[in-house]
Amino acid sequence: MKAIVQDVYGNSDVLRLRDIPKPVPGAGEVLIKVRAAGVDQGVWHLMTGRPYLIRLFGYGLKKPKVPVRGREVAGVVEAVGAGATRFQPGDEVFGTCEGSFAEYVCAKETLLARKPSNLTFEETAAAPISAVTALQAVRDAGQVTAGQKVLVIGAGGGVGSFAVQVAKDSGAEVTGVCSTGKMDLVRGLGADHVIDYTRDDIASSGALYDVIIDTAGNRPLSVLRKVLTSQGTLVIVGGEGGGNVTGGFERSMAAPLASLFSGQKFKGLVSKENHQDLEALTGLLEAGSVKPAVDKVYPLAEAPAAITHLHEGRVRGKVVVRV
Repeated sequence: MKAIVQDVYGNSDVLRLRDIPKPVPGAGEVLIKVRAAGVDQGVWHLMTGRPYLIRLFGYGLKKPKVPVRGREVAGVVEAVGAGATRFQPGDEVFGTCEGSFAEYVCAKETLLARKPSNLTFEETAAAPISAVTALQAVRDAGQVTAGQKVLVIGAGGGVGSFAVQVAKDSGAEVTGVCSTGKMDLVRGLGADHVIDYTRDDIASSGALYDVIIDTAGNRPLSVLRKVLTSQGTLVIVGGEGGGNVTGGFERSMAAPLASLFSGQKFKGLVSKENHQDLEALTGLLEAGSVKPAVDKVYPLAEAPAAITHLHEGRVRGKVVVRV
């Protein structure tokens, strides 16, 4: 089968389209014929091996432990491994795995759900990691309820575009923060207000927010606290924009400590992949409450260009690889 493979850490020029053996599903796994694969920030981190902190998480100290890139998948089950009972050959599924930039990939059945019936494979592939992360940030960590004021920073990106919609579905009044070129997208996702961060500061309106979902990772806690209500909640999603060692994750790690000395709550979120949240997401997708914003679809051979496009920060929502 054809797959996007790398032998060493580096930028997108280390990626190659190669023929490699078709995988065989192990216990509790299914073999998926990949139809589309989403491109999330994690793909860039695993490609470059930066921040170096992720290498200590089992992804390989000197080179990638799994050489095939891609983590979000949508496709059709081709075969099932021993003990796998949730799906049968022919089922259309989506979820997370390691190595989805390929014609076939094996995935744990516990990290999959049935594909939403109303979406294309390309739309579906944009959702598994980014939308589940948004769901956990808004509903679990942020505990957003109807009538609250919610600020989503990075509202035009992968996680942010979903967070706007999940917060609106929860009944919140949502303000999205994004660049000029993404303002129309964020409004179209349902945001009540949009702040262009290239022209206005998030504090310029004087508004205070009950919950802040920060997916951008480049504002100090001191700045965010000023626009958070006295009992409000700040959720920091992942880590971006830091150095090569921790890559911005120090903000997420330090946030809970800051909560000890304030009525405000600061939470760092690292999403947890599971089929229960995927199934909850399917309900939102099929109801039309949440819809993936797909900026561009690349063929498999151009997956390196898709990763570069994402890392440049100009993507409106998500980019997807069609297989």
